[in-house]
Amino acid sequence: MHNSELVLFITKLVLGGIAAFLAILVWSKTRDSAWICFIGGILFSYVGIIVDMMHSMGMITSQKYKVLDVSLLTLVFTIIPYAFYIAAFLIAICRSRH
Repeated sequence: MHNSELVLFITKLVLGGIAAFLAILVWSKTRDSAWICFIGGILFSYVGIIVDMMHSMGMITSQKYKVLDVSLLTLVFTIIPYAFYIAAFLIAICRSRH
């Protein structure tokens, strides 16, 4: 791992950690389904950062399972946060129409 990659991962971990911490604080204060979905997206995104870092450092390998030559683990942690964000926005849109 090069120094520039290390700086990028540390920045992602610190800022993602702050976002995840604040998301958990908001989660404890709300039961709104749109917010819960948004928080889920943030938390899955942070886990994705950790998995990506571990994969880059060789701590985990995901060569066994691939979808269109992309690691299944990487694919899952790339798609799930956006699925949560989409659900959050759809819930908010549907709620605002009524």
